[in-house]
Amino acid sequence: MGDKIDGRWVMRDTPPGLFHVHGHSTLFDKDDDWTQLGGWQPLAMHLLKEYVQSLSPSHRQLLGNFNIQDLAFKVVGVGSVGTRCLALLMTDAQDQPLFLQIKQAVRSVLAPYVPQRKKTAFKHDGQRVVVGQRLMQASSDLFLGTSTGPSGRHFYFRQLRDMKISAEIEAFDLNLLRQYASLCGHVLARAHARAGGHAPQISAYLGKGDAFANALVLYAGDYADQVHRDFETFRAACRTGRLLAQTEADFGADISV
Repeated sequence: MGDKIDGRWVMRDTPPGLFHVHGHSTLFDKDDDWTQLGGWQPLAMHLLKEYVQSLSPSHRQLLGNFNIQDLAFKVVGVGSVGTRCLALLMTDAQDQPLFLQIKQAVRSVLAPYVPQRKKTAFKHDGQRVVVGQRLMQASSDLFLGTSTGPSGRHFYFRQLRDMKISAEIEAFDLNLLRQYASLCGHVLARAHARAGGHAPQISAYLGKGDAFANALVLYAGDYADQVHRDFETFRAACRTGRLLAQTEADFGADISV
């Protein structure tokens, strides 16, 4: 993922997925506020200064064993389209790497519809994300923390570990699918019980009947049907030329020309 150049580890550009904001493969406009900084170091130092203070003393000391090597822009998933995300590479004295993800946190889409209590309202969206993860996850990331960018954008830090896997549910038999669904349900219920504090009330409201489960099944079916309709609309727009569609490989080739 990187090469050592002049004594410093540098991540390889693989546009559009990963590229340096101030490098030759950048997709940033020259007038962007990050481009105007002139290099990645001012951006990295600005973000790290506040982030370090958001860590506990023990984790702050642990992070102190690592030195900054490089910073690059990392394209995020469809759920975070329009936000900014960075990959920060640090190494210890033995050149062992630590990758941190610096992800922009924006206002919750539920915020306009859910009144916030003054005592619990967050002024920093990165803090809202971090506190939420710590509440819901059985074991949260050691390096979860927050920071604010040079232009006021809210960010949160976490370890960047590419270990996501997806269950191949198409290959499940009925028994395995039931077990998998039960496991997912228990994990989700536990997370919300930890965070919400109203587990007894929710349990009493749902009761022992099948009404809620049946409602979820109907919703899931309607949702799946809508996804198929949306995808067909998208494909039709691509076929007629109303939308320009490119594979990631083609897009990367155009950039490298």
